[in-house]
Amino acid sequence: MKLLHCIIGVALFTSFSGIIHGEEQAVTIAASGDDPLAVKQSYLKQIHAEEAWDTVKENNTITIAIVDTGVDLKHPDLVSNLVPGVNLINSKRTPQDDNGHGTNVAGVVAAAGNNDMGITGILWKAQIMPIKALESDGSGGEAKLAEGIRYAVDHGAKIVVLSLGLNKYSTLMSETVKYAEEHDVLLVAATGNEGNSVKYPAAYATVLAVGGMTADRVADARSNKGMEIDLVAPWDVFTTALGGSYEYKDGTSMAAPQAAAVAALAWSRHPELKAYQIRQLLRQTADNLGSPGWNASTGYGLLRADRAVSEAPLLDMYEPNNRKDQAKSISISKMLTASFSDGSDPDWFYFDAPYDGTVQLTFDLAADQQVAVQHTDATGAFTSVTAVPGTPIDLKVNKGRSYVLLQLANRNWKQEVPYKLTTAFQIYRDQFEDNDRQFKAYVLPSKSQSLTGTFHQNEDQDWFEFPVEQSGSLSIEVSADTARMDLVLFVQKQGEKAYTVDENEDGGSESLSLPQVFPGNYYIRVTNVKDYAFPIAGEYTLKINYDVKQMDPNEPNNRSYQATTVSLGTAYYGLIDKVDDLDWFQFKLDEESMTQIELTDIPDGSTMFLSLFDGALKPVYNTDGTLEIRAAQRLSAGTYYVKLSANQPFDRSLYQFIVNAKPLTGGFSDIRGHWAQDAILSMSAKQIVNGYDNYTFRPDQTITRAEATAILGRAFQLTQSKTIAYTDLTTKHWAYDWIARAAGRGIIDGYPDRSFAPDQPISRMEMTSMMARSMNITGNQRGAVPFTDVDDQYWGVGILRQMKAGGWIGGYANGSFRPDQQATRAEFITMLTQILR
Repeated sequence: MKLLHCIIGVALFTSFSGIIHGEEQAVTIAASGDDPLAVKQSYLKQIHAEEAWDTVKENNTITIAIVDTGVDLKHPDLVSNLVPGVNLINSKRTPQDDNGHGTNVAGVVAAAGNNDMGITGILWKAQIMPIKALESDGSGGEAKLAEGIRYAVDHGAKIVVLSLGLNKYSTLMSETVKYAEEHDVLLVAATGNEGNSVKYPAAYATVLAVGGMTADRVADARSNKGMEIDLVAPWDVFTTALGGSYEYKDGTSMAAPQAAAVAALAWSRHPELKAYQIRQLLRQTADNLGSPGWNASTGYGLLRADRAVSEAPLLDMYEPNNRKDQAKSISISKMLTASFSDGSDPDWFYFDAPYDGTVQLTFDLAADQQVAVQHTDATGAFTSVTAVPGTPIDLKVNKGRSYVLLQLANRNWKQEVPYKLTTAFQIYRDQFEDNDRQFKAYVLPSKSQSLTGTFHQNEDQDWFEFPVEQSGSLSIEVSADTARMDLVLFVQKQGEKAYTVDENEDGGSESLSLPQVFPGNYYIRVTNVKDYAFPIAGEYTLKINYDVKQMDPNEPNNRSYQATTVSLGTAYYGLIDKVDDLDWFQFKLDEESMTQIELTDIPDGSTMFLSLFDGALKPVYNTDGTLEIRAAQRLSAGTYYVKLSANQPFDRSLYQFIVNAKPLTGGFSDIRGHWAQDAILSMSAKQIVNGYDNYTFRPDQTITRAEATAILGRAFQLTQSKTIAYTDLTTKHWAYDWIARAAGRGIIDGYPDRSFAPDQPISRMEMTSMMARSMNITGNQRGAVPFTDVDDQYWGVGILRQMKAGGWIGGYANGSFRPDQQATRAEFITMLTQILR
């Protein structure tokens, strides 16, 4: 997976020194440098950087890593602020920028200030560690990004700037972000520039996510927004460029480094703070834009450098929020910090869920206490639960505003208890679940419709079954409301060719148009590409447009010379839409075949007529039917024509026409390639065996006592009959004479109950015994037992010995004979062929 770089494109609460509940302090003196191009850096005024410089201009005690395309290591406005970095793309080279993006980012953070040259960074002096993790075209894999972050953490960086991102959640990146947080490293990332959902890694709970703001103090329309955004910074900058030059750049890629630099300024003022406290301080000091508090467009507001370095960090920036009417807005997908002043202090918050779903709350408290949580969702539903630190609780939410009241479960607790609260949103399970497999497909009504679905779990895939009751046209489109989806559309008519559509990338729609569909069940599957197989906070819309207007796809075929050529075994559909309409089809047989022509789905009240002609248009046969026509015929190789007509026109439903042909081998359609083919052909040529009326031999079908007896009678030319009287056999039975002759020869006999059971299958042992008696073999031979699954006590062991010794029978590869297994027609004929050689 590629990352899009131009998104311009530890101990808990170990120290709280310097953190108080206090008032904002005014800053009245503004400092400025002598850099000649600083007049082009309007964004510095927007974030009040000059006022901040009066308090602090630099931080050369911590390292800021820029994981990007590298940095221009010789840029005169950057070189003094660079420390050794690494090239993860090519370890033999320095992290020299070969794209320009990383150099742009570095200039925003720390172009040397007051050096009478070029521009000034937000930090006049700093330690910038260039980490080249992206290719020269600005793309790269998440593995290199994760490696870059870990390198920064392991080599002493306290801040990592990530002006890059991708739309998919990644377990690897999630673990890497956690690693940075555990090592007290602040990650600052751009939200992205597509006017869509916040990209990863900005979207992770412990990453400071920075969007872009216009000069009019509103979120840029292109800046990605959503429940993970923390704050915004100016979209447009003037910054350092490759080759020692300068240029205008824009995007959230340029907003993120502003926040990182301000974080470094704040850290120089409060070196005792942890990374999560610096993150919270930037939220606390942001200049609110729009509605009070946090919102999904600009987060906590505009980055304010002056306030970040002058205001005291608060233990709880959300106070006062002791009443519902004082509830403060928070994100449902971030980690924040607040505090209970004691057991009697209630904290009210609200959040706006973009969809129905679940909000998970996880608490981390500085004391061994539990939290009582009361929740009221958008519908007014109320729940109450007690949260144990470190154990998530799930709150079911409806789309819209929910309120939560948090308070220590121990109301008598007298000390202040700071806490971390991590929120996470999980989208609802859609109404069509469980439909993750084709056999579980949700059956939709047979009409045009639009429906909404979600991917609420790992590897979620949604199957739908759409029944087409009448032929027509079908168009299907699936679209997403978030770039975190990369949709794949799969459509298949049951038993036919499947269509997979994946033409567009993140957030793009996929569509398929089938101008002619025929009755049957169509399966539709909506999924994400494999790499996006995680739960996604977003919805897709599946639109199905089903037009049942009928048309004949084979026209014009009103004359024999216009006949539609059909493929054998393929269904064709048509209409008789005029009184004089005729539909002609033609097919070709390469060899003699058993041919079956079927005409079905004839409309109620209509009679259709079918005529078959040979290649010279001489009639072969005619037939008609009101419901269906099925005609089987043995045909020689050649071209054939079929003419269809009807007693009345119809245009609201389609008939189905299909020609099936099975090549004949020795007059049989089902023995070609069979292991017993030669034996069957030999016995058939001698008229010892025959098949069935439909030109099949059915070699793998079990052979009955009557069939076996008749075959042996023909094979051994039995002529003398014996008077027989079996309770289940009359003189009208087709095999009566053969059974009487075989009984006279002693080949066959009935059962003690005086039945013969002519239609009962025979076993392999019975087959062998019948063959032996036909050859006058008595089975008196002695010797070793010939097969592993019989012994000396078996009733037919003597016959098996003698037949095996004569080479007339053989067993299976494992040495068994399976005497009680039912014999097939093929086995019988093969043994008989060996005997008659």
